[in-house]
Amino acid sequence: MKGALKPEVAAEMIPEGASLMIGGFMAVGTPERMIDAIVARGVGGLTVIANDTAMPGKGIGKLISAGLVRRAIVSHIGLNPETQARMISGDLQCELMPQGTLIERIRAGGMGLGGVLTPTGLATEVEEGKQIVTVEGNRFLLETPLKADFALIGAWQADYVGNLRYLLTAQNFNPIIALAGRTVIAEAESIVPVGVIPPDAVRTPGVLVDHLLIRAA
Repeated sequence: MKGALKPEVAAEMIPEGASLMIGGFMAVGTPERMIDAIVARGVGGLTVIANDTAMPGKGIGKLISAGLVRRAIVSHIGLNPETQARMISGDLQCELMPQGTLIERIRAGGMGLGGVLTPTGLATEVEEGKQIVTVEGNRFLLETPLKADFALIGAWQADYVGNLRYLLTAQNFNPIIALAGRTVIAEAESIVPVGVIPPDAVRTPGVLVDHLLIRAA
């Protein structure tokens, strides 16, 4: 099976200060066993790039509660009061941006693009320090690409060569995040033989996946 690892072994690959893109939408599609292994290891100073920080005791919220996140680049933190408290106290750097801008910056990083032009954020504090580009008389912010050392993604099914299939809102961020991590680690609810996942249901092809977490015995 492709790059098969136990969660604790995968967590050993992540060094202090690493940048992590973590899939999920309110923790749906977040690799919980991988998160638990990182918390158990206790590696800190992490930069987390994700849609949100979930909630206490769930998904990325476990990393926040453990004090392992130095910087979070997310679209909102409304469901996690611990994230809010750490940001206000200065223990956590939190960069908030519109959800569409965030996912497009990740997509640009994965596709090798030089950035994204968007009008969202013009004439607000989002504009501060950013380049303005004029196209056909219209002004746009240039938002730079986002990449990460690791992409950690949760899937419904994986096959033995790493093709991934998602369900429901797990599809919102995971397929794009899988493009922008230098090392991609996937955790699936079930691992099936090649051919069980219909070709048109594969949202992340196995060529993008470096490691697949094995199921617990």
